[in-house]
Amino acid sequence: MRNYMKFYIGGEWIEPKGAKALDVINPATEKVVGKISLGSAADVDAAVKAARTAFDSWSQTSVDVRIAMTLKIAEIYQKRAGEIGEAISEEMGAPAWLAGGPQAMSAVGHLMTAVEAMKNFKFEEDKGGSHIVKEPIGVCGFITPWNWPMNQLAAKFAPAILTGCTIVHKPSEIAPFSAYLFAEILDEAGLPAGVYNLVNGDGPTVGAAISSHSDIDMVSFTGSTRAGVEVAKAAAPSVKRVHQELGGKSPNIILEDADLGPAVAGSLATLMMNSGQSCLAPTRMIAPNSKMKEILEIAKKAVEDWTPGDPATAKMGPVVSEAQWNKIQGLIEKGVAEGATVVAGGPGKPEGLETGYYVKPTIFADVTNDMTIAREEIFGPVLVIIGYDTEEEAIKIANDTEYGLAGYVQSGDIDHARHVASKIRAGYININNSQMDFSVPFGGYKRSGNGREFGEHAFEEFLELKSVLGYNPAAAA
Repeated sequence: MRNYMKFYIGGEWIEPKGAKALDVINPATEKVVGKISLGSAADVDAAVKAARTAFDSWSQTSVDVRIAMTLKIAEIYQKRAGEIGEAISEEMGAPAWLAGGPQAMSAVGHLMTAVEAMKNFKFEEDKGGSHIVKEPIGVCGFITPWNWPMNQLAAKFAPAILTGCTIVHKPSEIAPFSAYLFAEILDEAGLPAGVYNLVNGDGPTVGAAISSHSDIDMVSFTGSTRAGVEVAKAAAPSVKRVHQELGGKSPNIILEDADLGPAVAGSLATLMMNSGQSCLAPTRMIAPNSKMKEILEIAKKAVEDWTPGDPATAKMGPVVSEAQWNKIQGLIEKGVAEGATVVAGGPGKPEGLETGYYVKPTIFADVTNDMTIAREEIFGPVLVIIGYDTEEEAIKIANDTEYGLAGYVQSGDIDHARHVASKIRAGYININNSQMDFSVPFGGYKRSGNGREFGEHAFEEFLELKSVLGYNPAAAA
């Protein structure tokens, strides 16, 4: 049983200011596996004061000092990656292979990618007789999600500290264990007091306090579009910068010239690997009607490899919570009611898995893009397959969504794939199920958010621009 009742503020583990306890549930067993404190606005205020004090000195450190600190953090993190993987599996149900691999190790990828980008980053430049400076924005509020807890924290943390900012962080109260371990790593690394501060809590209390706090200069939020709107509203009166990575309903266009086996099975793996709980998952497969029979056969066969079970040994674990399970079940039932055909899976729990928030990996065919399951983000292991007759129709379906986080194209002709990719209105396009790239910008169009993460492009989110006129009088003359 984990007992994480203190907050990390100003370089110390301190008692919350009158917080109440919250049980943390293992989604595979439905048992309580730990307790955390739910903080208050007073706890946020204490964290902000610590971060503001630390900013005065941390913002003036050299790039070399900040790089050295980031490398030390990465070194210690790797030594404790096994612990972090165990915590992630326990708190949000990721299977061991995923929790200890991509889930835990993505943080190292972000830290090291950001360090390499920072080595060549320019904070100053001359323009005629003037001078342009990029300065750290200040105290940053982080509100991170449960689905990729370390990936999303590291993607924000690395550019923030490397640019000289300080942090107040609220992890998801559903999956808080890994963030607690991360704070221990920062403490062991000797990160100066107040540069990073951890306050557990829920969205309506701690999340709202971070978003609205007048002495927080920017807030970076990852989560649902609905919650992102509330963050932006709370932030508006203080006119702080708001960075958001929100929901998705990503299209995956299977072109006529695609190699159907790897195209369909590879796309299905991308969707299923985190029990469908990834914002960029290719949840809408847009497939040619002329090859629909073969595509359905491949998909049905491929999904058999994604049998859910005990996270210690299975390829797929449960979804994160009872509330999430109920939401997914409601949308699966909605798909059936609206006339989609269940190719695999369907409502209810898998046979033999009555305990735990397990969902049957589900595939729907005969889906039209106006159905609820094609419009709403399900955030579970559910694939909808939509047919098309012409390429123009496929592109139109792909863009007929309020979201624009990611898009996928499958083709045997790279020039053809590039052409179709250029037509998709989304921020992160993947051709032929390519590997993730932490060095290129990640973020969305439309209701999928604003701003970008990853690599050097993330630095700009944490910097202010200052123009100094008359800086170079000789050049102006």
